[in-house]
Amino acid sequence: MTVNEVMAVIERDRIFYDESNGGVTFSGGEPLMQEPFLEELLIRCKQDKLHTAIDTSGYASPTPFDRVSRLADLFLYDLKLADEALHRKYTGVSNRSILRNLEALIASGKAVILRFPVVPGITDTEENIFKTKAFINSLIHRQKLHNSQMGRQNILQIDLLPYHSMARKKYRRFCKTNLLEGMPDLSADQLLPLKKEFETLEIPIHIGG
Repeated sequence: MTVNEVMAVIERDRIFYDESNGGVTFSGGEPLMQEPFLEELLIRCKQDKLHTAIDTSGYASPTPFDRVSRLADLFLYDLKLADEALHRKYTGVSNRSILRNLEALIASGKAVILRFPVVPGITDTEENIFKTKAFINSLIHRQKLHNSQMGRQNILQIDLLPYHSMARKKYRRFCKTNLLEGMPDLSADQLLPLKKEFETLEIPIHIGG
C-alpha cells in the first residue's frame, strides 16, 4: 500500500478518534522495520492533527528511531529481559539498542507505556524482575531530573502482559518449531503478586494491555 492508501483508511475512522480522543496506533510485527514508510505516515498524521502511537520492541538503530520518536505522540514499549546474554538467548539479538532507545525517549519527555511480557521461567525470574525494576528505577530518576523542565511524568504506566498461546496454530501452520509448546496460559489472577511487586515503583501497574 502507498502512504495515500493507508491515510485513506485512517481517515475513514476520524469521527471515532474525535469522539473518543483516540488516534492511530502503528503496530506489527515491528513497525520500525519499515521506518521510512512509518516516518511518512507519522508526518501525514501530524499534518492532519491525528494522535499517533507506536507499539514497538524498541529494536532499531538510533538514527531512524530518533527520527520517528520526534514525530509520534506515544510509545507502547516492550521490556522483556534486562540481561543482554539472556536477551540474545531468547530473542536472538542484543538488547543494547532497546535500552538506549528507551533512555532517549525518557530524556526527550516523550509519553511512554512500558509493557512487560510475563513468560513463566523466562521473564518472571527473580533475577530478571530485580534487574528490570532497577533499570526502570534509573529511568524514573532521569525522568525526575527532567521533570523540573518538562513539568510532567512521561512513564504513564506499566502493563504486565500474561503469556498466552494464541500463536500456537501459526507455528503449526507455517511448520515452525514452537519452543514453548505446552506452556499453559497465565491468568490475570496469577499476575497479582507480580503486580504488587512492580507497584513499589510508584507507577500505575495494569494487568493486560
